[in-house]
Amino acid sequence: MSGAGRISARVIVVACGLAAAACGPRGEGQATAARVTVFEGARVITADGPPIENAAFVVEGDRFGRVGRRGEVEIPAGAARVDLTGKTVMPAMIDVHSHLGFLDMADMSMSKDHFTKANLIDHLERYAYHGFAAVCSFGTDMGDLPFQMREEVIQNAALYRTVGRGLAYPGSGPADPSRNDVPYAVTTEAEARTAVRDLALHKPDFVKIWVDDRNGTKQKLTPPLFRAAADEARTLGFRSVAHVFDLADAKELLRAGVEGFTHMVRDQPVDEEFLRLLKERPDVWFTPNLGGMNRSLPGDAAGARPRWADDPMLYETIAPAVIERRLAQLARTPAGGPSPGRVWDLQNTRTLKAAGVRLVLGSDAAGDSNRWIGVTAHMELENFVAAGFTPAEAIVAATRAAAEVLRLNQLGTVAPGKSADFLVLDANPLDDIANTRRIASVYLRGQQVDRAALRTRWQAQATRRSGPE
Repeated sequence: MSGAGRISARVIVVACGLAAAACGPRGEGQATAARVTVFEGARVITADGPPIENAAFVVEGDRFGRVGRRGEVEIPAGAARVDLTGKTVMPAMIDVHSHLGFLDMADMSMSKDHFTKANLIDHLERYAYHGFAAVCSFGTDMGDLPFQMREEVIQNAALYRTVGRGLAYPGSGPADPSRNDVPYAVTTEAEARTAVRDLALHKPDFVKIWVDDRNGTKQKLTPPLFRAAADEARTLGFRSVAHVFDLADAKELLRAGVEGFTHMVRDQPVDEEFLRLLKERPDVWFTPNLGGMNRSLPGDAAGARPRWADDPMLYETIAPAVIERRLAQLARTPAGGPSPGRVWDLQNTRTLKAAGVRLVLGSDAAGDSNRWIGVTAHMELENFVAAGFTPAEAIVAATRAAAEVLRLNQLGTVAPGKSADFLVLDANPLDDIANTRRIASVYLRGQQVDRAALRTRWQAQATRRSGPE
């Protein structure tokens, strides 16, 4: 779906909703109840046009109203005013590829026992804390609970979208043992079609297909099996997406009609045939999943303490003992440079970007105990820039483009009539993409997320439950 039309710096008038509570960074925690609030003085990155310097925008209820330059936007009588001079505003982000529910963020253990409504809400709150308006959980959601929660709007939490259970050859789905047996086990074309029909009863956001032999250790779905799954999905009106590793499989999956890939090709450089197939399919998208914190970020010296280890945002939600355990694991990892997959995914992302293929943010967060919710997605933005994106392009990949992929038309841009979901930043991410982590406040659906209360709760949990090994 396309975003709203280009936003000019002129006044755009849209009538919107009801009352909302709002407060700004200069008076955080002191909410001012108002029917309408105007935010003034910030640089506004709309994600659908050039940034607006010294901007003003109106929030009416849970929606954006007028957006333009300060002094050119008509301020409704009686509106509350929030001064954001010196700040930068951008749309709240969307993580297209995650795995919710299995990770306990207090001690980083993975278990099916953690897959409860309380833990799912905790994950959605962590996404909101880090400036995300929505997340899609990709292929490891068990039972009816995720589909029920998809219909809920939870205060201080991101919206939930879900694929439900994906399809894989037995044992070749998620690598983590806590989730390995969650997907539908498929060994015949009939089983593939039956699995898709069963999943379709829940109306999933996508049908996910795993095609990965896990470095030659597993049997993966064969082309007849994944063609049957993709065909059944298409027949029933659903989009199919694939977890992929090998270029040959990616080509066959494109021919089978899949519309998205939740990883980049990682076994070799993509070739002209693959680029031609993609050119014939402009609807196809990728979440490159470049590794977030599992690879060195731009500027990190080989073998040195990674810069993310000293990022202040990390310590707001992650226990210091957990961080130190992870650093110790990295220190024990044998030297020898990145794996081939970690070479080709970055190069292939550059190639696909240059070819105009749609690339959107997906962090694979909580897919294992080293992909920390919220934090990993922010780090992934740095890898996007390392792959040739400008900061502005990386922001679009995490906002407007991601919203289009999930068909969340109300999200992704600062524009009249859209949901008032936005970040207030202390520094400009157009200068340095790492500045998306300099969060002053987050607003979802017109209301400020109570980040202080969430942070206090998580830090107390970490103190009680985590410690040295």
